[in-house]
Amino acid sequence: MKSKVFLFFLLVNSLLIIAQEIPVQKINWGTLRDVKFTRKFNQEYQLDFYYPTFGNNLLKLQGKIVEIKGYVIPVNQNVFVLSAKPMASCFFCGGSGPESIVQLDFSKKNRFNTDQVITVKGKLRLNADNVDDLNYILDNASLVQIN
Repeated sequence: MKSKVFLFFLLVNSLLIIAQEIPVQKINWGTLRDVKFTRKFNQEYQLDFYYPTFGNNLLKLQGKIVEIKGYVIPVNQNVFVLSAKPMASCFFCGGSGPESIVQLDFSKKNRFNTDQVITVKGKLRLNADNVDDLNYILDNASLVQIN
């Protein structure tokens, strides 16, 4: 019986070590510029939208755990966007493009102030088709550091 308990704890401990060793790719905002946009008509909304075509460097990051630093833009209580620039000059308010913002889908609830600088990590999802979400999404995002 003791050997079964020992093997169980050994297995659990091994799995925890493996889970902690998932490589994290540190990226910067320049990485996200490997994209081109094409204007297309969206039937559902009856409007033109700019749809992305992601470059090879970005396609290689699809589904990988990435880490990036930026400015927080709270959208509502549970939705946050990370921006390359502060709110006053971000994509929504200033002259930046859609490659300068990332949608954060946190695995845990968080509270941040507008323009708070943070580093986050999560699984990168490239969104080329759903106009209801941003082009870059970090799934299962988690806070790495408040800078």
